[in-house]
Amino acid sequence: MLSNLRRPLLRRLHTLYYRSYSTASNKASEGKITIAGKDYKVDHMTNVSPQILSRIGQNLHLLKYHPLNHMQTMIVKYLYNRYITARGNPLFSLHNQFHPVVTTQANFDSLLIPKDHISRRKSDNYYVNENYLLRAHTSAHQCEMIKMGFDNFLVVGDVYRRDEIDSSHYPVFHQMEAVRLCDVKEVFGIHQDMQEFTLFENGERTDRRQGVHKQEAVDILERDLKGCLEGLAATLFGKDVEMKWVDAYFPFTHPSWELEIKIGDEWIELLGCGIIEQEILVNCSSGHKVGWAFGLGLERWAMKFYEIPDIRVFWSKDSGILSQFHYDDPSTRIKFKRISQYPQCPNDISFWLPTEGYDSADFYDLVRSIGGNIVEQVKLIDSFFHPKKKLTSHCYRIIYRHMERTLSQEEVNTIHKAIENEASKMLNVVIR
Repeated sequence: MLSNLRRPLLRRLHTLYYRSYSTASNKASEGKITIAGKDYKVDHMTNVSPQILSRIGQNLHLLKYHPLNHMQTMIVKYLYNRYITARGNPLFSLHNQFHPVVTTQANFDSLLIPKDHISRRKSDNYYVNENYLLRAHTSAHQCEMIKMGFDNFLVVGDVYRRDEIDSSHYPVFHQMEAVRLCDVKEVFGIHQDMQEFTLFENGERTDRRQGVHKQEAVDILERDLKGCLEGLAATLFGKDVEMKWVDAYFPFTHPSWELEIKIGDEWIELLGCGIIEQEILVNCSSGHKVGWAFGLGLERWAMKFYEIPDIRVFWSKDSGILSQFHYDDPSTRIKFKRISQYPQCPNDISFWLPTEGYDSADFYDLVRSIGGNIVEQVKLIDSFFHPKKKLTSHCYRIIYRHMERTLSQEEVNTIHKAIENEASKMLNVVIR
């Protein structure tokens, strides 16, 4: 239930964001949004900003000579070579041009994400309206693909999450999802006495398997999955790279793991994976099969592969940056060179929070909408409660830095003042 304070805030956000925004096939007017050529009504859940709308359709992973395209090509090539049909063709199919708007059912329900799970929160997602959102992961297409009859497939695309602002986080990034399904013959091989082999049993759920799965089948799938991903990491980061598996939890796989590799003295998480929950396969009309899935972020892999220090690099139009990746062999490994180290311009903003209805994600979105890509980082540096005023104060440090030139203090002050004014007006905060 929305508070009395929250309703007028949302109405003002609608007015600011949707009255007259337009770019290419993504348009916003009062009462509706057009995204990639499709119209959607706005309602109390709508929180897609103009900054986010402007990113839809850029499809960095499809641009020739873009580092994300190189990374996608290398991973796809590895999987094509590892899994081959009897006729010598790639077993996996690639799908990288799906529409970015999905239903809440596809993004959450089809993956068994509980109704009260934190990943559904409005503060974590970009909702088009109460029934649709910009996909938060490429897994949103998993059930659709399985129902269409695909057993081995890759889905690549842009995904959208409201997140903190720093050098490794951006509200739009690119994911790759892989799914492999197998029947009993593909798991155990073909034998004369196939009736003695089975994928399922009626057992207890443990840390190592789902209750319906035969442990032997799970062990085979696990070896295939981990062997595949260890081979992928070794192919890209070197055969001597140190790796480790960490147990994890995801609502849509069990058991689940994360793969980490050691770069320098730091362990880096590369991806999450696991055995697909059988309930998902049953709901997708493939209950007679078992399978695994993994998901990875192309930006994370590319940042480590090319030693790119800032995620905003992927959105740069600077020819000095893009020319570094202008080569035809995607497996070419270069070390990214900064064009110049332009100075940071830090400015702080302090304000009293309203007694209810404030969400830091709204502030981050507002900063990004006004400051765009010249905002490098926003960090909460102080929070305290005033016992007499009975109010909470937040102080944020906003780091401004242009990717391609030095910012003047006058430019920064103008943007910072606009952020103060809009925060006061839109979020009901009181600037200190």
